[in-house]
Amino acid sequence: MKITFHKEQNHADADNAAEGFSPSRRTLLKGMGALTFALTVGANGIVRTATAEEIKKYGGDAMPGGLVDNPLVFVSVGSDGIVSIVVHRSEMGQGVRTGLPLVVADELEADWSKVRVVQANADEKKYGSQDTDGSRSMRHHFKTMRHMGASMRTMLETAAATQWNVPVGEVKARNHEVVHAKSGRRIGYGALAEAAAKLSPPDVSTLRMKKPNEFRYIGKQDVRGIDFSDIVTGNTHYGIDTHLPGMLYAVIARPQVLGGKVASYDASAAMKVPGVVKVVQLAGSPPPTYFNPLGGIAVIASNTWAAMKGREALKITWDDGPNARYDSVEFKKTLEEAARKPAKAVRNDGDAVKAIADATRRIDAEYYLPHIAHATMEPPAAAARIVDGKCEVWACVQAPQATHDLVSKHLGIKPEDVTVHVTLLGGGFGRKSKPDFAVEAALLSKAMDGKPVKVTWTREDDIHNDYFHTVSVEHMEAALDKSGKPTAWLHRTAAPTIGALFSPGAKMQLPFELGMSAVNIPFAIPDFRVEVPEVEAMTRVGWFRSVSNIPHAFAVQSFVAEMAAAAKRDHRDYLLELIGPSRKIDPHKMADDWNYGESPQVYPLDTARMKNVIQLACQKAKWGRKLPKGHGLGLAVSYSFVTYVATVIEVVVADNGEISIPQVDIAVDCGPQVTPDRIRSQVEGACIMGLSLAMTGEITFKNGRAEQSNFHDYEVMRSFAAPRDIRVHIVPHDFDVPLGGVGEPATPPIAPALCNAIFAATGKRIRTLPIRDQLKST
Repeated sequence: MKITFHKEQNHADADNAAEGFSPSRRTLLKGMGALTFALTVGANGIVRTATAEEIKKYGGDAMPGGLVDNPLVFVSVGSDGIVSIVVHRSEMGQGVRTGLPLVVADELEADWSKVRVVQANADEKKYGSQDTDGSRSMRHHFKTMRHMGASMRTMLETAAATQWNVPVGEVKARNHEVVHAKSGRRIGYGALAEAAAKLSPPDVSTLRMKKPNEFRYIGKQDVRGIDFSDIVTGNTHYGIDTHLPGMLYAVIARPQVLGGKVASYDASAAMKVPGVVKVVQLAGSPPPTYFNPLGGIAVIASNTWAAMKGREALKITWDDGPNARYDSVEFKKTLEEAARKPAKAVRNDGDAVKAIADATRRIDAEYYLPHIAHATMEPPAAAARIVDGKCEVWACVQAPQATHDLVSKHLGIKPEDVTVHVTLLGGGFGRKSKPDFAVEAALLSKAMDGKPVKVTWTREDDIHNDYFHTVSVEHMEAALDKSGKPTAWLHRTAAPTIGALFSPGAKMQLPFELGMSAVNIPFAIPDFRVEVPEVEAMTRVGWFRSVSNIPHAFAVQSFVAEMAAAAKRDHRDYLLELIGPSRKIDPHKMADDWNYGESPQVYPLDTARMKNVIQLACQKAKWGRKLPKGHGLGLAVSYSFVTYVATVIEVVVADNGEISIPQVDIAVDCGPQVTPDRIRSQVEGACIMGLSLAMTGEITFKNGRAEQSNFHDYEVMRSFAAPRDIRVHIVPHDFDVPLGGVGEPATPPIAPALCNAIFAATGKRIRTLPIRDQLKST
């Protein structure tokens, strides 16, 4: 896996705005003075200087492996007419195994009922970028999928024209066959398959691409999902489902403190548990841990239950190391102290510090968000076997190539001797981009002389040893004029950085984290300053659905609502006025050199689109309507993953403080829609997740260990607490703007909209998440 740090980029013109670009695999930004440089971190942890060519690329072109649009790699047609399309991205519920083949099939003029999907193994050289996160699968690959469909269609048309001895311009593919209108002849794809496969793909510049009004599947509501029937009937293969002949099963006792290790252990009792075969010690990975295993003691058995009982019988003495001092209560004080002192400015327009100091009217607030666990419904699971020095891995991973490279490194075998089979993922949210669990399976197979071994993480393992979403304190200050409008803005964001996974002693949020709703705020405020203090990471911090947009957007959108209330203004009107006139802003002018890895020319921040989703959500929610006592409407907006989302939540707060949510209206502008039904489902899921995090999501630490262990104390939203009605309003586009992300952007505005609604209903401000019992009557 490769992570690129950029300070400044040479901006190349994008080749097609309507087809879009997107960020490199978790592109991280790190500046050093005025120097232009880039560092690349390989799977072996070695840092090298990136080339100028790597620096200037955007979107899919900037990803490791880049973009591949060779139809002979991704598409094949059988003699029976069945079209097989390779999907090189990981499916975790977002619908990518339907969406990407659907684009190919549309340009190919294929009959959707005759399309089959083949999941790609890890092979970036062959397929291009495979890392599935950052809400970018469709916006990166829409263009290449179209090219491959059109290329294969052209090859089939050429084969038919050759067979009939007519000009290729006289034939046309229609619904899985090629037609010669002049003679009335027609021939199915299956009959042309062998001849077409012998042709070289045409040059992309010569392809006739469909116009949007010719699309049969793209943008349509009624396309059958490839896996839907199998998923609901249990006929699919998730990572945890893998079963191989002669397979053994393992669970691992891992250090629960970052940097901890085994001091000593006694496995004699574990070996007496029926079914236990062997106990193996795994070496750990001191910080920075990257995606390496944490180490510990593995119990290998003939079944998972026996392995779990054997683990319970282990007697382990742990050396917890320096992070045993990690305590959430004390660390919150550390964050607050850091957030209340001047720090490094990462955006500085005008002189906000002086303007606020000189102001006759000021407002300030501070917001706290705890660590959050991914808690995917399918915990991490992987199986591996080694035969004749070659390793095969089956795993529910978002990062196939990183998995491949790390297995090769840890086993000490050649990369070409590793095969990674990607299964379906029962949820990902960024956790399964870190394939430590797959490496564990490979190491244990090696310890068992190559026998297949499946490693299963229990829910307790998953929560105790997660790559947690960061904890943060967001400190906000503003100067207000006589009308209550802000003239100066200060945001100081204190949080451990994801960079600590990769760099020893990393203590400051990286520019990519700050480019998530901290620096890239398009408010018309003359004096605007964002600061970031140094904060130590004392547990593994990784990316989570929408990453740093969650704390930043919560603070920004809550603070706007507080300013509107202080000014005695309607929140919607105040927010629209704060955004100011419609304009397209170069992200660099807001000190955002990242912009989700996208070209600033193709993806400027468009305030007209931002204001439009605000107005649409408010219109659908009937903003301003009279509500009964205890009811309130709350609003928030967010720009993330180059998509605009506004949310209005109606909340009811009972006399005893219990919260119910009758309705949520979410307006989404993600550019053109390829699979509208999946967009809707992703937004609905993001809404539930956002509400869950706001209401109950919290991981706390004591003596370096996560205190929560399962869903009884790390609660996710239950069905009875879910909104009665989630209404998703998608802004229509006809490829007049580039594609945006979908999987993550609806999450950030949920918590602030909910808390703003609570204030409207009760007059009580929520500045600390989760809400839990803060509204309960005493």
